[in-house]
Amino acid sequence: MSSTDVSQQLADTLQVEDTNTSVSRQRLVANGSDGNVKQHKMKKEKMKKASMELKEAQTGAKKEVKKETKLGLTFKKAENFGEWYSQVVVEAGMIEYYDVSGCYILRPWSYSIWEILQEFFDVEIKKMEIQNSYFPLFVSEKALTKEKNHIEGFAPEVAWVTKSGDSDLEVPVAIRPTSETVMYPIFAKWIRGHRDLPLKLNQWCNVVRWEFKHPTPFIRSREFLWQEGHTAFATKKEADEEVKEILELYRRIYEEFLAVPVIKGIKSELEKFAGGLYTTTVEAFIPHTGRGIQGATSHCLGQNFAKMFEIYFENEKHERSMVWQNSWAFTTRVIGVMVMIHGDDRGLVLPPRVAPVHVVVIPVPFKDIDSNLLLNACSEVAHQLRDAGLRVKQDTRDNYSPGWKYSDWEMKGVPLRLEIGPKDLQKNQVTVVRRDNFAKEAVPLLNLTTRILDLLEEIQRNLFLKAKQERDACIAKVETWDEFIQSLNDKKMVLAPWCDEVEIEEIVKARTKGEMGAAKSLCMPFDQPDLPEGVLCFASGKPAKKWALWGRSY
Repeated sequence: MSSTDVSQQLADTLQVEDTNTSVSRQRLVANGSDGNVKQHKMKKEKMKKASMELKEAQTGAKKEVKKETKLGLTFKKAENFGEWYSQVVVEAGMIEYYDVSGCYILRPWSYSIWEILQEFFDVEIKKMEIQNSYFPLFVSEKALTKEKNHIEGFAPEVAWVTKSGDSDLEVPVAIRPTSETVMYPIFAKWIRGHRDLPLKLNQWCNVVRWEFKHPTPFIRSREFLWQEGHTAFATKKEADEEVKEILELYRRIYEEFLAVPVIKGIKSELEKFAGGLYTTTVEAFIPHTGRGIQGATSHCLGQNFAKMFEIYFENEKHERSMVWQNSWAFTTRVIGVMVMIHGDDRGLVLPPRVAPVHVVVIPVPFKDIDSNLLLNACSEVAHQLRDAGLRVKQDTRDNYSPGWKYSDWEMKGVPLRLEIGPKDLQKNQVTVVRRDNFAKEAVPLLNLTTRILDLLEEIQRNLFLKAKQERDACIAKVETWDEFIQSLNDKKMVLAPWCDEVEIEEIVKARTKGEMGAAKSLCMPFDQPDLPEGVLCFASGKPAKKWALWGRSY
């Protein structure tokens, strides 16, 4: 059979599969995402690129296969977590270090993940009639220091611009650590009467917090990307409802997209947002380090900022009232949490819904087979999968061996690898390898798209269930101080009855301070276990008011 005949046979087989799976190809990325629309718009451009790559591979001179084999991680996740993490985010092409300490370059592989999350969240908040805007990076000292508790919470992290060229500025300006003090003087101008409410704004931007304690890519950096929402309402009821609605979107980002289990709850008075009324949170946990990590927060600011910035309105009774305000944000930290939870000793393991590439197609040449035959087969398969809305990469580099490519894409965490060799061509199949568990199977071309879609859903589900099982095994429910300390030393999150007093939390922090860092309250979960009458606080011996989740944290 000629090369042309084989290519035609592949095209015919895939066309039959395409007809039989017109519905199934819509299932994967959905769940709130419009990614398929973007994929179809880019289809012609990607097809053209694939065609050019194929032509170059067919006509170009054969290159020498590189002999270098130094590909992989030198640190084990279980043995040296910190070094493993620092290495994997670089080797997988997520970040590049920069010559300003604590600042990092987000490479396309990580920024693509941020764009996928951004696309989902942006669509959802627009359903809530929240509008995007942009406010300046700089904030005056007068505005920044207007709310005393707020600035005290951020003062150590504020970066100041004090010079212009060789000249000192008469009035230094701060670089925003957050934008309440940038936006709220303007809210006071825009809000006059009840018809101006609600005012609901969001901005996608960067902020600077001059962290000095152990900068870590994505997790703790001096500059990071985020969205920050700022809203104003006529009533507290409206503000409370939005706080919960936004927090649920954050849960969806972690659990439905990143496959990371989180616990929804409310922060203690000591841990809430500085100057706010109350703070809700989604809390994740890193089993390898025994540390909790704040995933995202949704704050009800109450009327404190409205009072400071004089944001008043005339209500329907023609009375002068203060607005109720919220602020909420999630950051590029989400990417770091995902890496920590799912990554392994071979690199990243990406959940399909956020993977920049769902499937990588790799030809496996053999000395007696025409390479054009393999390249044509890879191109046909990639074309078919792209038509199903999947993000597909053909690796036609001819200066690397198939084995080297396998390791390269495993490092990057691509969910599925498709291998096409001579035997696959003969049997009208492809060999599919999963990144999450390295299971391998032969899939007939006739139902390739259906099987790939099913596998991607299985991987997404498997990653979440595995992470949840590991997280749940790290939650200890205790009632005494001794049990609390033992569980803390066992690198667990601790659910304990608490009297909910600031002084007692400060005492807990002081008593647990050590090389591993002090324990603090992570949140008081919304899903509260029963608290029988007479149960005492684990730390004070006073009557307990609720269950609180405690632990060391990032």
